[in-house]
Parts: sequence; structure tokens; C-alpha cells
Amino acid sequence: MRAYKNRKNAQAKAYYSDRFFVAPPVPRSDPNEDEIFAADLAALKKAKVKVEESYVEAGQLVIWIKAKDNKATLQALKDLEYDFLSEMSAIDFLEQRGEFEIFYQLLSMTKRKRLRVKTIIKEDEAIETVIDVFKSADWAEREMYDMFGIVVNNHPYLKRLIMPDDWHGHPLLKSYPLIGDEEAQWYEIDTIFGKEYREVVGPENRDTKFVDPKDTKHFARVGHEVGYGEKPSSKPTTFFSKPQEEEGVFLISNFNKSKQLNERK
Repeated sequence: MRAYKNRKNAQAKAYYSDRFFVAPPVPRSDPNEDEIFAADLAALKKAKVKVEESYVEAGQLVIWIKAKDNKATLQALKDLEYDFLSEMSAIDFLEQRGEFEIFYQLLSMTKRKRLRVKTIIKEDEAIETVIDVFKSADWAEREMYDMFGIVVNNHPYLKRLIMPDDWHGHPLLKSYPLIGDEEAQWYEIDTIFGKEYREVVGPENRDTKFVDPKDTKHFARVGHEVGYGEKPSSKPTTFFSKPQEEEGVFLISNFNKSKQLNERK
């Protein structure tokens, strides 16, 4: 059994500390201003689907519901010709609010309208499957379980979809390190060669940010090129300077020898 490690705020620290541009919130409008959306909300009310909140955002209707009403809501929307579930997944808000936000993205081909259903569940809660309403939810629910660890009740085959069955943790949780946990660096070595080869092969470097300037076999630094496996150069080279025109296309070669064809061959 692995020793417990606190993985809160486990993501790698940003390289830059200066302020980034924060996009303003997307404007929201009243659904009653759209004839189709207003009729859809009235039909949901008639079907006894309780909508907690609704608004139009980026041209699509967004409705919030209780998690226990997810299947009934999607069935009612399918009856309203929202007959294509194009996407569903979750967002991790465990650190801030101790809950997941789950969304279902629907499309009506006849109405040419998009609608998003949103709901909230707690960390230890499950959500009901909607496979019997939309078959496309099958792999999406499995991916949600695989990436976030969200249990989907009554799913016929709730197993990992992307990660191996024996993988530890769920990679899209914000508490999951970007380079994997302590088991990730040994996974392929243990699986392919066996644990007895750990000292022979060494741990896998899972840090995609890492570049060794002295490694001339796996990395190349533009402007400091040397032959494969040769001693690294600290002096800038002129490898790309000659064929470059001012503000031209990067890495273009033999520019002066190029020919312009008057017609296709």
C-alpha cells in the first residue's frame, strides 16, 4: 500500500510571475428574448423538469439542474429535438468548493440550436448514467470516471478508457501532478521490463518542461547546433542566418534557388 501524500495544489509552478490578461466574463442574456429557447423552457416546465437557473451564453441556452434529475432532463430535451449529445465531462472544483461540475452539451439539428445542461455533485457522490437516453454517453462517462474518478451508477461497463486498469489516480484532477505521481515514473519500466530493471534503466523523465542543454542526442537548441552526440556548443552558430530573408519564413532553405511555376505541372 502506498504511503499517503498530500497532493493539494500539486501542479508545477508557472515560469512567469507577471500578470496575465484576464478575459472578461461572457455576457449573459435572458432566454425569453429568444423565441425557441423560451418555448423550450416552457416545455420543460410542463414536463415537470425543475430548472434551477437558465440564461443564454455565447448563443446557447444554459440550464442548471439537480444532479438527481439528469436523466429525466436529458430525456425531456431529447423529446424537444435536442437529439445529439456531442460532449459531456466534468470540471474539478474540489479545492475551492469540494464539488464537481458536470455538463452535457446538446445539439438540435432541426432547430439549429445548442443547449448545455449543468449540475453539481459532491466529491463522494455519484451520477446516474444517461446511456439509455444517449448512446454517445457510453465512452464519455467512462472517460469521466477514468480522468476524474467520478462514479457513474448503472453504467454497463465502467472501466478505465484511456489509462491502464492498474493506474494510480485520475490525471485530470487539479490535485494530480502535471508530470504524474511517484508511481508514474516507473510504470512503463515495471510493465515492460519488470521492477528488477529499475536500476538498469532508471526512472522515466516525465517533466515535459525539462531540457538538458548538454544533451546533443535528444535536444537541439536553435542557433547552437552541433552534430549528433558531439560536444555542446556555447557559441552561437550561423546555421540559419544565410538562407533567411528579413522577417521571412523561419527555417526556409535554398531561398535564392527557388523557382516560381507559372502553372501546375
